[in-house]
Amino acid sequence: MKKMVTTKDILDKYSKKIESSLDSPIDEGKASQDYIEFKKEMSHEPTRYEKWAKSMGTFIKLKVSEKDRAKIQKQLEIAHVDVTPSQAVTLATLAMLFVFVTTFLITFAFYLINGSTQILFLFLGALASLFVFYYAYTLPRRIANSWRLQASSQMVPAVLYVVIYMKHTSNLERAIEFASQHLEGPLALDFKKIFYDVEIGKFSTIKQSLDSYLESWQEYAPEFVESIHLVESSLYEPSEPRRIQILEKALQIILDGIYEKMLKYSREIRSPMTNVYMLGIILPTLGLALLPLASTLLGGTLQWQHVFVIFNVLIPFGVFYLTSEILLKRPGGYGETSVLELNPDYPKFKSKKPWMTATLIAFPILILGILPFIFQIDFLTSTIGLKNDYTFGQLGIPISSLENSFLFDFKKSPEGKMVGPFGLVGVLLSLLVPLSIALFFTTAYKLKTRELIKSRQKTKLLEEEFNNSVFQLGNRLCDGLPAEIAFGKVAESTQGQTTQNFFSMVNLNIQQAGMSLEQSIFDKKRGAIIYYPSALISTAMRILVESVKKGLQIAARSLMSISDYVKNIQKINQRLRDLLAEIVSDMKSNMTFLAPLLAGIVVGLASMITLILNKLDGFQQILTGDTANSAATGTLGAVMGIFNLSLMIPPYFIQLSIGLYLIEIMFILTAALVTIDSGKDVLKEKYDLSKNLMRGILLYVITAFFSIVALTMLAAISLKTL
Repeated sequence: MKKMVTTKDILDKYSKKIESSLDSPIDEGKASQDYIEFKKEMSHEPTRYEKWAKSMGTFIKLKVSEKDRAKIQKQLEIAHVDVTPSQAVTLATLAMLFVFVTTFLITFAFYLINGSTQILFLFLGALASLFVFYYAYTLPRRIANSWRLQASSQMVPAVLYVVIYMKHTSNLERAIEFASQHLEGPLALDFKKIFYDVEIGKFSTIKQSLDSYLESWQEYAPEFVESIHLVESSLYEPSEPRRIQILEKALQIILDGIYEKMLKYSREIRSPMTNVYMLGIILPTLGLALLPLASTLLGGTLQWQHVFVIFNVLIPFGVFYLTSEILLKRPGGYGETSVLELNPDYPKFKSKKPWMTATLIAFPILILGILPFIFQIDFLTSTIGLKNDYTFGQLGIPISSLENSFLFDFKKSPEGKMVGPFGLVGVLLSLLVPLSIALFFTTAYKLKTRELIKSRQKTKLLEEEFNNSVFQLGNRLCDGLPAEIAFGKVAESTQGQTTQNFFSMVNLNIQQAGMSLEQSIFDKKRGAIIYYPSALISTAMRILVESVKKGLQIAARSLMSISDYVKNIQKINQRLRDLLAEIVSDMKSNMTFLAPLLAGIVVGLASMITLILNKLDGFQQILTGDTANSAATGTLGAVMGIFNLSLMIPPYFIQLSIGLYLIEIMFILTAALVTIDSGKDVLKEKYDLSKNLMRGILLYVITAFFSIVALTMLAAISLKTL
C-alpha cells in the first residue's frame, strides 16, 4: 500500500524547491534547446498559400517594384510566411489568368456546342478574375492582419505573465522567457524570436531585440508597447513599492487600452454592417424578383448560368470582402478564452464520421429536389413505365384552376432545346435542394460541436466563479498551507459550485494518483485542465505552479494579483459584450429572419409571374383559331411577343440561386459575427452556423412554399375568370 503523503513531507519538498531561486544563472543548454525548438516551429508545415506561391514562383518570376516589395515583405515577415514578394505577386497574377482562361474556355465550349456567344458570361468571368487578382494580391496583408489579431488576443496574458514574474524577480530576460514558454499561439513564437535574434547576433541584448519587436506593434497596439516599456522602466526603480506600482500600472494600461479600442470599434462598425446587409442581402434579393421579366425582355441574353455567376459568385465574394475589411480593423485582446485543442472531445470535432452521417441524411432529400430532371431521362422513365411529365388532371388532383397545368412543365426553346422546369411542382421540389445542403452542414456541425459546447459551458461557469476561488487559494497559501493541501481545502469550501469539481480533481490527482502539482493540473491524460480547457484558468494555474517554486508567500501574492486581474478582465468583457450585443443581435435577426422571409416571398412572386405568362400563352393559342376574337388575339399576341416564355429563366433556377445565396451569406455573416463578438473562435463559428442555417433555411423553405402555392393559386383563379 502506498504511503500517505503528510504535511511534513510536502513542507520538506518545498524547502528544497525554495533553495533554487530565480537569481540562478540561465541554463544555457535549456536556452539552446529553446532556440532549436523555435527553429522547428519556424519551419512548420507549409500552408496551402505557401505551397502554391512557391510552386508558381519557381517557374515564373515577376519583378516587383521596390515600394511594393518592401510593403509585401514586411507583411509576410509579420506572419512568418516563408514566401518572397515576387512569389506572392506571381500567384496573384496566375490566379487571375486561370479564372479568365477558364471562363474563356467555357464560353468557347458553349459556342462550339450551340453556336451562341456568351458575351455576358465572358464579361462576368473577366470581372471575377479582377476580383481574384485583387484578393490574392492583398492576401499577404490579410494574413498579416489575421496573425496580428491572433497575436493580440494573447497580449493581456503576456503582460500578465511578465508582470507577475517581475513582481518577485526583477529580471526582464527571464520574465520574457517565462511568458514565451506558457503563452499560446503566435505571440509565443514572436517572444521566442526575440531570443533567437539575440542568439544569431542580430541584437546584443534582450532589451534591444524586444524594443525592435515592439516597433512592429506601435501603430496597431500602442497600449501593448506602452505596457512593456513600463515594465522595462521598473528595472531602474530603486524603491520596491514604487516598482510594484509601476508593474501594476503596466497591466492596467493594456486592459484600459483594449476596452477603449473595442468601444471605438463597436461605434465604427454599425454603418458598415448596415451597408453589408443592404448591399449584400436586400438589394440582390429584390433584384431576383425582376429576373423572370428581365430575361424575356432581353431576348434570352440573360440566362440562369449568368444569374448563378452574379448571385452565387460575385455578390457573395463582394460581401465576403466587405466583412473581411470590417474584421481586419477589429482590435485584439478580447474574445473567447477556451483552448479547443485541450478538450478530450476534440477528436470528435476533427472526426469525419459526422460528414458521413450528414451525407446519408441529406442525399435522399437532394435526389427529390432534382426529380424533375431525373424524369426527363427517357431511359429511366420508359424502364419503369412512366411519362416525362403529368398534368394535375391526369393524376386526379382536384384543382380545377390547374387541371391542365403540367407538374414540371418543360418547354422547347426556339433552338429546339428543352428548357425549364416552369411547373408548380418543379418549383416546390427545388426547395429541397437548399434544404438538403443546409441540413448537410447543420447535421455535421451539430455532431461535431455538441459535446464541446457542453464542455465550454461548464468552463464558462468555472471562469465566472474562478475569481473568488483563486482569492481563497491565495489566502490558504498566505497562511502557510502547501498548495497540494490548499486545493483540497478550497474544494471543501466551494460546495455546490463548478469550481469544486476543478479543485477536487486536482486534489484527487495529488492524493490518490501521487501526481505533482503541475501534473495534477496539466497532465495530458488526467490533468484537471483538460476537462476545463480555458486560457484564463490555464494562465492562472501556470503562474501558480511557477510561483510556488519560489515560496508560498510569493505564490500567495501572485494569486492575489491574478484575482484582481480576473475581476478586471471579467468586468471589461461584460461591458464589451453589452456594447456589441445590439449590433450582433440586429445582424443575426436580419440574417436568420428578415432575409429568408423576404427571399421566400420573392420566390413566390417569380413563380406567380411565370404562371401568369404561361396561362396567357395558352390563351393566345386558343384564341388564334377564333376569328371572332381577332382583336383580342392581336393584342394578346403582341404582349406574348414581348414576353417569350421559352426565353424566361425558369423559377426553378431562380429559387435555386436564392437558396444557395442565402446559405453562402449565412456562412459569411455567421463567421463575421462570431469574430466581432468573440474573436477567432472556430468552435463557436461551427456551432452558431448549425443553428443559423437550420433556422434561416427552414424559415425560407416554409415561406417560399406557402408563397408559391398561395400566389400561384391566386393567379390561376384570377386568370380562370377571364
